[in-house]
Amino acid sequence: MVRIILSQIAKQDLKDIVNYIKIRSVHYAYLENQKIKEAIDQLIYQPLLGRIVPEQEDDTLREIIFRNYRIIYQFESKSRIQILTIHHHARLLNNNPAFDNED
Repeated sequence: MVRIILSQIAKQDLKDIVNYIKIRSVHYAYLENQKIKEAIDQLIYQPLLGRIVPEQEDDTLREIIFRNYRIIYQFESKSRIQILTIHHHARLLNNNPAFDNED
């Protein structure tokens, strides 16, 4: 079974999504949080479920689409996946801190 790790950026993304929805509805914020986590949990049994991220030149970077979000993850090994970001599809991926090049 695969172990799924959320990066600090992904944790903050999820928190920001929930807080934004919570402004209008605590109930729907809770539901969205649960649904996003369920989408991520699919990777436990199907780690290669997502497509390769087209903007990146790294075939270990994959994404699953959930509603308006791109859940981008790195397939590190058969036993480990790291969720890098939960990115709203309307935003440019280039501006996402998960892809800052520190070279």
